[in-house]
Amino acid sequence: MILGIGLDLCEVGRIRRLLKKDRGRFVRRVYREAEIAYCDARRKPEIHYAARFAAKEAFLKALGRGWHLGWTQIEVVRTASGKPDLLLTGKAAEAAARRGVRQVHLTLTHTADTAAAVIVLEGNPGGGKERT
Repeated sequence: MILGIGLDLCEVGRIRRLLKKDRGRFVRRVYREAEIAYCDARRKPEIHYAARFAAKEAFLKALGRGWHLGWTQIEVVRTASGKPDLLLTGKAAEAAARRGVRQVHLTLTHTADTAAAVIVLEGNPGGGKERT
């Protein structure tokens, strides 16, 4: 059963400005080390930072929760095939489990100006407990 759908668009220019203004503080608040390493290894890191930011916001929208869960508890990772996926830890993982989320589907796309992410949460409502 689909439990939630989230969509987010992120302006690459906004992320570029944040990276220029106070890079250290911004990346520490929002991204995990592996995400930072991945983005910084790209020719235009701001595009990849924007896509990951969009994924985190899309997840929170799909979950129906506020931003108090913590940005770094939602990490965009890549599977062996290169497909993007989410790794949830801490309060984000607990909130997803309470909601009954069993699987997270993620897709990312970007242009030079905009990054987008779509999240679909799949599982059983009510904390994942089977209904009888």
